[in-house]
Amino acid sequence: MLKELNTEALLKTALKQGGDYAELYFENTRSSQILAEQGRIEKIFGGVDQGLGIRVLAAGKTAYGYTTDLSTANLQELASTVAAAISGQKHNLDITLKALPATVNHTIEDVPAQHQLEDKIQLVKTADKHAWQQDPRIKQVKVVYGDMSKWVQIANSCGELIEDERIYTLMFCQAIAQNDQGMQTGYYPAGGLIGMELFKNESPEHIGQEAGKQAILMLGARPSPAGTMTVVISGEAGGTMVHEAVGHGLEADLACENLSVYSNRIGDQVATSKISVLDDATIPQKRGSFTFDDEGVPAQRSVLIENGILKNYMYDRRYALENNTESTGNGRRESFRHRPICRMTNTMIAPGTDNPKEIISNTESGLYVRKMGGGQVDTVNGSFVFEVNEAYMIEKGQIGEPVRGAVLTGTGPAVMQSIDRVGDDPGFSLGTCGKENQGVPVGDAQPTIRIPELTVGGAA
Repeated sequence: MLKELNTEALLKTALKQGGDYAELYFENTRSSQILAEQGRIEKIFGGVDQGLGIRVLAAGKTAYGYTTDLSTANLQELASTVAAAISGQKHNLDITLKALPATVNHTIEDVPAQHQLEDKIQLVKTADKHAWQQDPRIKQVKVVYGDMSKWVQIANSCGELIEDERIYTLMFCQAIAQNDQGMQTGYYPAGGLIGMELFKNESPEHIGQEAGKQAILMLGARPSPAGTMTVVISGEAGGTMVHEAVGHGLEADLACENLSVYSNRIGDQVATSKISVLDDATIPQKRGSFTFDDEGVPAQRSVLIENGILKNYMYDRRYALENNTESTGNGRRESFRHRPICRMTNTMIAPGTDNPKEIISNTESGLYVRKMGGGQVDTVNGSFVFEVNEAYMIEKGQIGEPVRGAVLTGTGPAVMQSIDRVGDDPGFSLGTCGKENQGVPVGDAQPTIRIPELTVGGAA
């Protein structure tokens, strides 16, 4: 699309009142979604969304506007409007655009758009059926399938022109079980930057079964004890802990504005030497992966913490300009209706050398977390609260009975400093991360880790 417009002229117009950088962001998104509830297909919907955003950066300020009217006159007016919001040294640049080659390519083997709607409906019905079949105590089941193809073009005043097509496929199942003592929920998601080949490794049967099994398991679990105890978090739990307790605090917009417990800490030891933290958008098929970020910066693998030492923050172009450094490819936006901001991609604790089974056998007692739930963090002081979806007691080095209702509380820096065992079994979770009223797809990962002392909320 940008090649059909007078792109260079639009960029010059956007910079005519001053500015350090100007950018055009075009997006065309095609999506479909199927929802099943209570054993029947409730909703099928999809559509096409298309638009263009124009952004100018100047001395720490951002001016941004967007439109769905891609006529030449309207785009020129939008560029002039954005330019008028910025004052500074005026420019009359000659901009020559050149395509920026990709440094990584994500291959989609089986494009969802090539499949019939009925085939997708059948996947949903299969997952739904297998969730119900787990136990008569299953009272509610919800299955959601979605796919999205997002074609992005970005041109900027640096003379860079990029194109990126991102295809996401997702399915999740939520099951609710009920007995005389109450209700419990099971949840199982699968997806990523992937096509229908997703279902080769994560069959809809498995997705439904796992959600139903978790709901029934937790229904029969006793309430979790409360207090300070050793906590082992499985690699299966994914990286919710590192995403919330550490990752957000390493996003440059928070760290550079003194809104993070990690502000002004580059070069400091912020974790035990066993811990390294990475953010990597180059990993194949993961939900937070891409070829270029939403500012046209190539996908990267960034080392944030190395052997406990804080090495870097996650930068977008704005905060890279302000801090005289390079973007780490972490400028992301929900759509053309939003300006890009610093966001994680696939954030993880790197695997260690400990055997996960030995971590458990060497733990006399404590809590074993197999599946994490939602969480929240105060980035200023690093404090966090996480729900646990599936957990068990550790008794004399063995995984014992299941418990429900556990909540983990603590502070990110304290936990990162105290971890004494790091497994060699990295496992991923996936989700949509919310920040400043924007949601973007992310992946999180960690191996099995042991925290010697952590506060666990539960039944007294």
